[in-house]
Amino acid sequence: MQSTFSGIELSKRALQAHSTALQTVGHNMSNASTPGFSRQRVEMAPTDALYRPQLNRAMTPGQIGQGVQVERIERVKDMLLEGRIVSTAGEEGYWTSRDKYLGQIEQVYNEPTESSLRSSMDRFWDGWQELSLFPEQMASRQAVIERGNALTQGIRDRFQSLSSIQTVVDDEIRITVDQVNSLTQEIGLLNREINQSQAAGDNPNDLMDRRDLLVEELGQILPISVSTQDPDEFSIFTGGRHIVQGAISRRFSMEDSGAERGFQVPVWEDTGEIFIPESGSLGAYLELRDQDIRQEIQNLDTMAVNFSDLVNEVHRQGYGLTGENGKDFFVQLPFVVNAQGNYDRDGDGTFDSSYLFRVTGTNPLDLQQQIGFEGVMSLPSVDGTIDVPYRSTDTVQDLLVRVNNSGAEAVMQLDYSGRLTLKGTPSDNADNPDFVLRDFSDSGEFLAGYAGILNGPGVANGYQWAQPNAADGLAPGTQVAVAPETNPSGWIGLNPELIENPGAIGTSLGGRDSAGEVGDGRIALEIASIRNTPVMIGQISTFDDYFADTVASIALKGQESEIALKTTDLIMTDLRNLRDSISGVNIDEELANMIKYQQGYNAAARFLNVWSEMLDTVINRLGV
Repeated sequence: MQSTFSGIELSKRALQAHSTALQTVGHNMSNASTPGFSRQRVEMAPTDALYRPQLNRAMTPGQIGQGVQVERIERVKDMLLEGRIVSTAGEEGYWTSRDKYLGQIEQVYNEPTESSLRSSMDRFWDGWQELSLFPEQMASRQAVIERGNALTQGIRDRFQSLSSIQTVVDDEIRITVDQVNSLTQEIGLLNREINQSQAAGDNPNDLMDRRDLLVEELGQILPISVSTQDPDEFSIFTGGRHIVQGAISRRFSMEDSGAERGFQVPVWEDTGEIFIPESGSLGAYLELRDQDIRQEIQNLDTMAVNFSDLVNEVHRQGYGLTGENGKDFFVQLPFVVNAQGNYDRDGDGTFDSSYLFRVTGTNPLDLQQQIGFEGVMSLPSVDGTIDVPYRSTDTVQDLLVRVNNSGAEAVMQLDYSGRLTLKGTPSDNADNPDFVLRDFSDSGEFLAGYAGILNGPGVANGYQWAQPNAADGLAPGTQVAVAPETNPSGWIGLNPELIENPGAIGTSLGGRDSAGEVGDGRIALEIASIRNTPVMIGQISTFDDYFADTVASIALKGQESEIALKTTDLIMTDLRNLRDSISGVNIDEELANMIKYQQGYNAAARFLNVWSEMLDTVINRLGV
């Protein structure tokens, strides 16, 4: 026989259950605007009835209900959708970060405007053109100085702007790495609390919401995947490795990459291995700093060093009003003071490398002349050397074009006297220095007897940079120039002697033993013609091509980033809207639930009141 007071127990359970449900509704409504909050739902179930099927049961008809109980309070969450949001968040973080800084780089170029660098260079060439017509006038010479100063200042300003953006991105990397360490540590601590709560039989919904919010934030920084196969061990992977495993989190630190140049890179703190994510905001920052911005600076350096080198080469042949020649128009700052380019690369106090930027052969060549023999040149490349074959029917022009389009980290051109010049270019490998000629050789006679750079054919007569005095192995009479100081675009400037005395600007072409005439402007005209001369700086033909290629390249990158960001934003907006429709708090729905639970609570209270009156009748009124 069931207890006389069973109704009180039944109504108590009902009151407690509906009270809990009302409290949950209030919790949902209070957190309707809380980021990452998932609405919670009370799952109610009947309390075990009397009696359950057993041998020792009372003789009563059927099972007698014992009311309601709260089974659990669960989050309304689609975990498959959550996983997709986390996996897509990396692309969102990548394109958002990339688009922001590509826009800043585009503003640096400021094309096409009157204040752009290209306009300054156009005015510089125009100044030389005017000087070729009036070489005796000081006003024309002063105009060349002023326009040269404006151009070099523009080049330096562009370098400073790019360098500043690169520094800001580097700061972003450091801040982001610290943020990753903070997020993974907090997720690990939350995992510990969640496991302890679940072990006690509770549903730590708010803690799991907080963890999901942090995981999504981490997913915007790194490409991650989440594993919940083991309910007791929530794990996060990036790059195929654990970054969070239960309560254990791994950290990153910043260390030097050990490259010839470059910033610090993130490494796994426990193993020291370099970590370069493929996406996420951290991946975007590293790509921007070490590839995009670095490439823009390298392109600017390439233009600056070749521009000044070509102008200086011609200007040294010219005579000024003072009757002097041999002066450079632009400042030259060598990387090393040693005339042979000897440099202690590993810092042990002994010369071990030769840093040469340019070697010039002894024999004048004709661009349209056929070579007349065959061979294969081996030139430096990003990861070793690259072979460039030539045939007897090739002209010198054909071979120069083939070399300069081969992808080698060296270019060829003929100088003012028609002699072959081989120059180093920026390296795509950060372990190699920029504008330094590395190993090259020729199986035939082009670089040897034909151009007069090497002593003979074959690898044994080739140039090897990883030794001091490497220039001694070149053919006698070969002219060399040491590598320029790092980032030539940051220090390019005019020769102070010419600024003080514009009359010393070389404009006339003298004879073998005599200075040029006062009204002779052939050298000035030759410098002005560099504007449209195929200078063959890598795959760029002229300086105008450089500006067109640079502006087009960064514009295409910006357009790609803008389109990709819009696409990713649309995808993430749809996913988040779908999540909000499932997990978000709907005030109208919560108000309806509140009324339902309130009525349930009132009914339970009314039932308790009736049962109390029945007991009062039995206890206080029977037997009177």
